[in-house]
Amino acid sequence: MKKVISTTNAPGAIGPYSQAIVANGMIFISGQVPIDPATGKVVEGDITAQTEQVMKNLEAILKAAGSSFSQVVKSTCLLSDMANFAAMNAVYGSRFAENPPARAAFAVKTLPLNVFVEIEMIALKA
Repeated sequence: MKKVISTTNAPGAIGPYSQAIVANGMIFISGQVPIDPATGKVVEGDITAQTEQVMKNLEAILKAAGSSFSQVVKSTCLLSDMANFAAMNAVYGSRFAENPPARAAFAVKTLPLNVFVEIEMIALKA
């Protein structure tokens, strides 16, 4: 059985997908871009500012699903330019000081809304 997770503390889905799905004790979080849920707009600033917003959105969804960053087992980071990897990694890494999850990071041609970063996660339900 699956359960749809939705919170107003993260941007609503802009297509035919859910913010997250819980199934068999796992949380599958859709890719998050740096949209401020209060304004519905992409945050202004560089990769650091955008990654901070993405991590806030992910944290809100994890919380709504009854979990936290400590329960994340896998993430995928999509970047518009690998030159932004170090700055993204610094923000991302601040949430995983111990026992970080498995991860893949890719540069892609274009991301939705022409943002610099999108991150998806899989976590355990705490």
